[in-house]
Amino acid sequence: MKFDCSVEEELDRGLLAAQAALEEGKLVVLPTDTVYGLAADAFSPQAVQNLLNAKGRGRDMPPPVLVSSATTLEALAVDIPSWLRTMVESLWPGPLTVILRQQPSLTWDLGETHNTVAVRMPDDARALALIKQTGPLAVSSANRTGEPAALDVDQAQDMLGGRVAVYLDGGPSQSDVPSTILDVTGTTPRVLRQGAISLETLHTFNNTIEPAGDPA
Repeated sequence: MKFDCSVEEELDRGLLAAQAALEEGKLVVLPTDTVYGLAADAFSPQAVQNLLNAKGRGRDMPPPVLVSSATTLEALAVDIPSWLRTMVESLWPGPLTVILRQQPSLTWDLGETHNTVAVRMPDDARALALIKQTGPLAVSSANRTGEPAALDVDQAQDMLGGRVAVYLDGGPSQSDVPSTILDVTGTTPRVLRQGAISLETLHTFNNTIEPAGDPA
């Protein structure tokens, strides 16, 4: 099913259909502030495996988790530096993914995460509305591995087809630049992927952050 999110009534119906599909372990394509995302219930191991299968990706590439509030970070991660709390309060919602040690009490299975979790709060009202209804979602780019990330819902549908239960059509992507990925699990924080948030911006919160490509 595909829903036009530019029509308020259809957006409402689409969000309810997406919520129901996710609760049944099915997959949903949704717009974000970067490229389109492929979403699954983060707490359903089978749903996450369905996501990996749909993309043609192995468990060695676990999906990040999207949240609807910066405060959710406390429930998902441990050893959160104070400067990082300040950073996400300033830059979330937005294109910044942070990798932290996950809460040991979490019972999910996102793949081979080595007890870490990658978390982001997207700056897209439709995505946030869905996540508020469902709780944290495992979300990867809406494409088959090796193909370009989908910039509109039709591209996503061409690649993923019937593997996805609900497509939320939010029009063309706001940006084709991915999120910046910041790893804070080591002794020195390091950018793993340079994206929409510059190193200079990150340095305003912590000037010891190493750029992508530098040794840890």
